[in-house]
This record gives sequence, C-alpha cells and structure tokens, in this order.
Amino acid sequence: MDIYAIITNAVRDYLVASDGSEPEKNIIQIQKTRKEFDGDLTLVVFPLLRITKKSPEQSAEDIGAYLVEHCSEIDAYNVIKGFLNLVVSPVYWSLKLEEMTSDMEYGRINPTSDSLLYMIEYSSPNTNKPLHLGHIRNNLVGNSISRIMQANGFRVSQVNLVNDRGIHICKSMLAWLKYGNEATPQANGVKGDKLVGDYYVQFDQQYKKEVAALIRDGITEEEAKKKAPSILEAQEMLLKWEQGDEEVVMLWKMMNGWVYAGFDVTYRNLGVTFD
Repeated sequence: MDIYAIITNAVRDYLVASDGSEPEKNIIQIQKTRKEFDGDLTLVVFPLLRITKKSPEQSAEDIGAYLVEHCSEIDAYNVIKGFLNLVVSPVYWSLKLEEMTSDMEYGRINPTSDSLLYMIEYSSPNTNKPLHLGHIRNNLVGNSISRIMQANGFRVSQVNLVNDRGIHICKSMLAWLKYGNEATPQANGVKGDKLVGDYYVQFDQQYKKEVAALIRDGITEEEAKKKAPSILEAQEMLLKWEQGDEEVVMLWKMMNGWVYAGFDVTYRNLGVTFD
C-alpha cells in the first residue's frame, strides 16, 4: 500500500478512537517534509484540532506517539508547532523498492486515444557511412526518452529522418564506380553500410591527394579543393541525379539499399525501432 494511504488510515483510526466518529474526507493532509526539517512526510495537524480538542503541539505529539506504536512503517517523529514530521522506516522503503523492481510494469500508464502525441526525431544518419558512436548515443538517448514518455502515458511517434541524397552520397557512389569492381556486401561479406563507408573513405583519400598535387603546382588550397578532379566528378554526378539520370538513380537506389539494410541490423541489435 502507498505510504500516504497507510498514514492516512492510521491517523483516521486515531481520530475515530478519540472522537468516536468518522472524520471528514480530506481533513487529513500529508505533504513532503521541507528540506530544512528531519523527516520524510509531514502531517498538518491544524485541521484536526476540533477533533482532538488539544493544542497543536500536544495533538501532534499524541498522534506521533500513536503512529510509532501502531504503524510499523513509521520509525520516529518530531513536532514543529502544528506540523508532525514523520520518519518512514527503512524496512518500508526496502519493501517498496523490491515491489518496484519485481514488477516490470510498475508505474506504467497506458496511453489512450486522448493522450498527448509527441514526435521524437533521432538517429538521422547520412547514407554514406555506417552509424558511428555519436549515432549510437543519439539512438540510445532518443529511444530511452521515447520509452519513458510512453511509460508516462503519452503517445509517441519515433521518426528517423535519413539524409540519403547530396554531394556526400555521390562521393561514395563515384568511388564505388571507379574502384569498386562491382563489389557487393554479399560478395565481400560485410554489412552494406560498412562497404559504402569504405568507398566514402577511399574517395576522401583520393581527393586529398589531388588537392595536395594542385597545391604543389601553385594553386591555393581553397582553389585546389574546388578544382580537384574527384570533387568535380562528384558534382557532375549530383547534377545527373537531380536531372533524373537513369543510371545514376539506379546506382543511388542500389547503394542506399545496402546502407539501409546495414542500418537495420544495427538498429535491431540496439533494440531501436521507428514508426
């Protein structure tokens, strides 16, 4: 039973024994003890004085003594004017903790059609490389927040906005065309996102070599980064994709499919799902 209910029932028993009649509803007021005082919960005694017919201090003393004697959940008490500060027994907290940990549904509130709906967007990777530690952290935090909100009675829609287009995607595509020899995840025995990521790295390595060569020829670094053959080819591929070039679009779909399949394995291993 909840500690508030336990104390309320015990105080009601005391009042019935004192007055002989059932006290009014809500006359027993219990609140958390203020930090500057000793105790866990505080009984406000003032509303009870017309029943006890004693001073606030004496009423609090008598009720406190009664609770310690008749309520095993209360270990001690102290009185501050008309406030009875109660110390809850460690045994109660231990039993309560055991109850909470043994019930996997403890505290869970099932959402209804009227519950507030929240959209939580997370993960949101690019399809040019595998999920890295930053993504893993993002996944775990986003999924944990979603589950916590669901357990608190909210409807939650988990959304993953994947960035699967743009120049960075074309870099992997171009490297695969130039250096991949038609490699596939199945043929190479690796996850699709890992395979595509390897070609993104290969593009970057080749691009840096080209930039360095142009700089040695007397071009500024800024200009070299713009004029390196690899980046110009990637930009040309992006334009073709935007124009709906059939071969480029087919390549884009194929390699993105590899990456999505690899992502799915990682999400499944993490226990993460999206709506």
